[in-house]
Amino acid sequence: MIRLGTRNLKRQAYVAAASFLAGSGRVEGSLRLGCRARHLATQAGNGDSPLPSREKTAQFMVNPTSIFPNAVKIVEVGPRDGLQNEKRIIDTSVKVELCNKLSRSGLSAIEATAFVSPKWVPQMSDHKDVLQQIKKFPGVDYPVLCPNLKGFEAARDAGATEVAIFAAASETFSQTNINCTVEESLERFAPILESAKESNISVRGYVSCVLGCPYEGEIDAVAVADVSKALYDLGCYEISLGDTIGIGDPGSTIRMLNEVTRVVPVEKLAGHFHDTYGQALANIVVSLQHGITVFDSAVAGLGGCPYAKGATGNVSTEDLVYMLYGLNIETGVDFEALLEAGRFISNELGKPNPNSKVAVAVENKRKAKMTVQ
Repeated sequence: MIRLGTRNLKRQAYVAAASFLAGSGRVEGSLRLGCRARHLATQAGNGDSPLPSREKTAQFMVNPTSIFPNAVKIVEVGPRDGLQNEKRIIDTSVKVELCNKLSRSGLSAIEATAFVSPKWVPQMSDHKDVLQQIKKFPGVDYPVLCPNLKGFEAARDAGATEVAIFAAASETFSQTNINCTVEESLERFAPILESAKESNISVRGYVSCVLGCPYEGEIDAVAVADVSKALYDLGCYEISLGDTIGIGDPGSTIRMLNEVTRVVPVEKLAGHFHDTYGQALANIVVSLQHGITVFDSAVAGLGGCPYAKGATGNVSTEDLVYMLYGLNIETGVDFEALLEAGRFISNELGKPNPNSKVAVAVENKRKAKMTVQ
């Protein structure tokens, strides 16, 4: 009783101080104290739900809408970016079922596959079958990646309604990945945008290596801004900024976003963070504070890059949803259904522990509860 009373007193003190700082315009200090108050309120546990109490989250988050957006769109890239680096060829039926499970979880955008050369990315050789066999859920987009006009035409003929193209902020990475300079890659994309417009197909643009390159090291933020603007000017409805090797941190993310938002409207930007150095969620937080409301992630933290040795998976969708829920930001995702999709693909890949701290923690809690019973 005494310990509980002390915790409540501390919480009330944090809330009072946070409210004072918020009223004084000191947002960062207010956020820190509000989060401490919420932490104290949820330390006692939350029953069977793997998510913290929404009521407690809202009660102790000080002026959340003045700091973060009300909602975030998640682009699930697990079926494409997550699986492309797997050495064992995965059966088409598994890829289709993964997409269907992700659709059932409430995600509104699922990158299903890539129309690339089987010679270079054999895992994606069944792209046509995957796109045509998945169940198309109402309100869900199923973009596919296309590196060139040939890939775009194949995707269009297979029934794609949205495609993604990709350029790099690094010359060396561009040469290694798609065998051309950055400028040449942009020239190649022009006819794709023209054809897409004629076919009423939306085009999303990726910029790779925005926070570092496996060959060149640090990347100039101005170069990232230049490539982003070029894709935007070509007609991409959204530009996803990719930390391909997961080397970025909040500081480098802020510097990069400061440059890019000078030339591309922030509402046209998305974040794509790999978690090699464990900084993906932190980078997403500062991106949220910059006004970005779209983020790419991969279920079970799947991923890597065939052309970026050492890069680990994308930020896991489970970890991202859990964090956003704690910040009182809506995603529209059914968390239990998402966990099920992660368990499914992890088992199919022979990976008992998904690359998601939240998924592992929830599973450990479930097993511990079963042992007690």
